[in-house]
Amino acid sequence: MAILSASVAALLLRSRGARANTFVGSAECARCHAAEYDVWKTSHHAVAMQPAGAATVLGRFDSTRFSHDGVTSTFMRRGDRYVVNTAGVDHRLHDFTVRYTLGVWPLQQYLVDFPGGRLQALTLAWDARPALSGGQRWFSLTTEPPAPARGVAADELRWTDPEYTWNFMCADCHSTGVRKGYDAAKDTYHTTVAELTVGCEACHGPGSAHVKWAAAPAWVRRLVWRDDGLPARLTERRGVRWILDADASIAHRSVVRTTDREIDMCAQCHARRVHIADGYTAGARLLDFYISDLIDPDLFYPDGEQWDEVYQYASFRESKMYGAGVTCSDCHEPHSGQLRLRGNRLCEQCHRASTYDTPAHTFHRAGSASAQCVSCHMPSTTYMSVQARPDHSMSVPRPDLSVTLGVPNACNRCHANRDARWAANQVQTWYGKQAGANDRQRFAGAFAADDRGTAGASEALAAVAADPVESAIVRASALARLSRYPGTAAFDAAKRSVGDFDPLVRLAALQILDVAPTPERLALAVPLLRDSTRAVRQGAAWVLAPVHTSLDTSAAWPAFGRAVAEFVTSQRYNADQPSNCLVLGAFYTQFGAFDAATIEFRAALRLEPAYAHDYPAIAADWRRRGWDRAAESILKALQPAEH
Repeated sequence: MAILSASVAALLLRSRGARANTFVGSAECARCHAAEYDVWKTSHHAVAMQPAGAATVLGRFDSTRFSHDGVTSTFMRRGDRYVVNTAGVDHRLHDFTVRYTLGVWPLQQYLVDFPGGRLQALTLAWDARPALSGGQRWFSLTTEPPAPARGVAADELRWTDPEYTWNFMCADCHSTGVRKGYDAAKDTYHTTVAELTVGCEACHGPGSAHVKWAAAPAWVRRLVWRDDGLPARLTERRGVRWILDADASIAHRSVVRTTDREIDMCAQCHARRVHIADGYTAGARLLDFYISDLIDPDLFYPDGEQWDEVYQYASFRESKMYGAGVTCSDCHEPHSGQLRLRGNRLCEQCHRASTYDTPAHTFHRAGSASAQCVSCHMPSTTYMSVQARPDHSMSVPRPDLSVTLGVPNACNRCHANRDARWAANQVQTWYGKQAGANDRQRFAGAFAADDRGTAGASEALAAVAADPVESAIVRASALARLSRYPGTAAFDAAKRSVGDFDPLVRLAALQILDVAPTPERLALAVPLLRDSTRAVRQGAAWVLAPVHTSLDTSAAWPAFGRAVAEFVTSQRYNADQPSNCLVLGAFYTQFGAFDAATIEFRAALRLEPAYAHDYPAIAADWRRRGWDRAAESILKALQPAEH
């Protein structure tokens, strides 16, 4: 009996020790989950990044030549190697060996080695579409202009620039368990991945504890484990049904969705976002590691339709589907990544076909392309020259907004020979004067007023921010825009919003406080130093830094110190980005750490010499604010460093 007890104790201890989770790889998952693994192998996730070889390279490497922007590049095979002869950093032709492929459809990119541990993505890509669709050719990604927020024209970017460095630009979404490993002192990377492509653990989290759980007897599981050991609890659809009542046209969820675990997990890659901390694994809260972009004029039209590539998340957050409790996997089979059903049948899971899939609703011939739900409610925009991405805001067509605000609409995408006024009249004839009036695009007028800088923009934005019917991301976007209009309306909106249930709204409210007087900063930002979300705590640290000497040291200072440390750690994690060096330098000046600030300003200049042209203007702005020593620090960075 004593021997048995000792054995049991040893087993329990080993099991408890196994709860420190590590990555095991998708092949290990396949031992028990063969069906899911086989489906995943057919997905784009499984081939998001691969070693270059005969089975993975799709492009034509047969001495094919391609000329662009005055450079003729040659793609060739040398034994087992795939080689591109093209212009390097010095503008001269060099041979570059392809190490890895990125993606497979509708295009494939190629990675080559660069100094300092970098992998660089060539902007000459292979169009994988059939020849009859215009594919099976080499083309340049720089022929498509990027969003103006980038601040640089596409034809000014070169593939050797930092914008195309895999280590921070591509790796996080094309591999699993990425750790960037940037050394700012040496300007080098030691980037590691748990799995080269997007494997099982990218969505479910590190699997070692789950493997131990699966191997343990059932009675040990009951004694030791609270769950199955997987960090990502993707259970929001478990046992849930969509119920279509007899007198309803749209189904409702049998259980209200109260969390965003699955959506946030997908958003780690399917969001336009900023990475603020190292160490993300699936199951972690999104805003502890990333900050999603909002409905910003550089990315969206004022009615919320995508303009630049935003990777679905922000668009979906503004949709009625999100508000109704829909998750990504309601429409997409998670292992294959494919749609669960084809055509209108997908939408008819929740929308009654006899109401919506009929000419009485679509006013187009049944079964035609124009009668497809996505044609009107998810119009596609093409990015990277060949990648068509449907808009996930899933809003109703509003050609009337095209007339008043100049935004695009789904009707005129097809009826290009007609104007928006014609389309608006058609919609009014079909659906009545109130068509679309209660849709989520009602914020469009306020956002358009902000985009144009017209009178009344701040009041309109404040009304949107206070509207409980609007989605959280719309309210957050209104608050972020309000930060450009300091005054009573903006500060009142911030006061209402710092206690919002959604951290995205709380974070946006802090942007308003960045221009608020000291009393408002202290009253509203200090409580957020203890917020449950890392991004919000960091935002509070930034807002309070200029007034930190006014903090109640006995009550607020410990929390402020922790938030400051998190903020500094975040900027250092992104020290390969000149903008983060600049932000950290500005942060240091608020504490009088001017020598440390100068070091950061010089680091930004090393990474981006063009910043030298901006520093005098920044210094002049800081002097106007009374930040004379901060201005001196940034100008000092322009002078040669003393050795």
